[in-house]
Amino acid sequence: MESSLKAINDPLLDKEERLLSLYNWEKTMTTHKNFYGNKEINNHIHTIYSFSPYTPAMAALKAFNSGLEAAGSVDHDSISAAQEMLEACRILGIGGCTGFEVRVSLKTGADDKPSPFANRKINNPDSEGIAYMTVQGIPTNAIPIAADFLKPIIEERLKRTKAMAVTANIILREAGLQEIDFDRDIYNESKYSEDGSITERHLLAAAAKYILQKFGKGASLTTGLKSKFGITIPPKIDSLLADKNNQYFIYDLLGVLKSEFLPKIFIQPGENECIPVNRVTTFAQSIGAIPSYAYLGDVGESPTGDKRAEKFEDDFIEELFEEISRLGFKAVTYMPPRNTLEQLLRVQELCAEWDFMEISGVDINSPRQSFNCPEVLNENFRHLINTTWALIAHERLASVDKRYGLFSADNPLPLNTEEKLAAYASFGKSFNLNNPDESAVKFANEIEKGRFK
Repeated sequence: MESSLKAINDPLLDKEERLLSLYNWEKTMTTHKNFYGNKEINNHIHTIYSFSPYTPAMAALKAFNSGLEAAGSVDHDSISAAQEMLEACRILGIGGCTGFEVRVSLKTGADDKPSPFANRKINNPDSEGIAYMTVQGIPTNAIPIAADFLKPIIEERLKRTKAMAVTANIILREAGLQEIDFDRDIYNESKYSEDGSITERHLLAAAAKYILQKFGKGASLTTGLKSKFGITIPPKIDSLLADKNNQYFIYDLLGVLKSEFLPKIFIQPGENECIPVNRVTTFAQSIGAIPSYAYLGDVGESPTGDKRAEKFEDDFIEELFEEISRLGFKAVTYMPPRNTLEQLLRVQELCAEWDFMEISGVDINSPRQSFNCPEVLNENFRHLINTTWALIAHERLASVDKRYGLFSADNPLPLNTEEKLAAYASFGKSFNLNNPDESAVKFANEIEKGRFK
């Protein structure tokens, strides 16, 4: 079993080998045959195709072993995890869905005039006028189309990361450390050759390798970070880095570097990388996917340890929701553990006002993070379980025909958004999760017969 688990999470194997290992693991595990999930879900799991310790197959298995009944992959600028994630979820008999996350420019508004958000921090800690969004529920037959759409963005991000590596090497050289070899330390450690993205975290991981080579772990590391890079570490993180047996050590160090080292080398992305928002919303709708705004909210203590306390869109959220509605967004995705109840109840109120679907997911990219999200079992968030099953049904039904997408203008169900979400949630929960495509065809036929009118 140990060798199977290792193979499932081996980024050097191809997807088919990982999935075969997962299939073989599943066949030997008699104890999970009567699997009863905890009803939790997570639609925003990062994989090796952006930056994560998990292959898509292992991400699905981690979700399964945590009792989740549904899981979804969402990588930065990449859809390469999608097919493996869906197949892994099918093997395990849990719901699966896919999407990608991109940063977009809001410097121009829906009316092609200068946007009121051009000089504001929206939901991106690094840039004004640039926002994170997701494209969720991508039909399986549109995955190659999405990959082609993302390629130029991935390429632009690669160029900018290379330029940041030049600056990083100046700092490392002045500190007496070995310099980063981009091809060896970053490109070869990524999945760029498989249309994965190279992110700032790849660059920081390369820097971390040589920082550790120079200073080692423990007190010598924290002293070196302060004396050579001017990085003062918060007491909580300092105690983690002082622990030489800390199994998540490298990820804790990356959190520090993202917060304190990255600003020294950061280069603002241009509009070839963070393309105008309406290009992405229009593309998402053209393939039958769901363009979703990613709510961040004013940050107190970051759940991932790599974001400073800072104010974002809460002060102008009413104005923002009006604008994203005009821009073609159909959903808002948020993370129940990240914000206060007051913040999220306000988001829910605005979603109802603007007829947005609500999508939940916690962006897992570190082994320190739990796959569980018990907050969705709270009465204030339990509806996010239903919207997840609606998302799963949407993705599979839109794969049969785009007309069956939740927000398709040609959807044959004469229902409003709330009613449609309830119907699709019912579909998703009724799917045979070991053969969801067959279930989707069945429900599509029933819709055409008018059964659900």
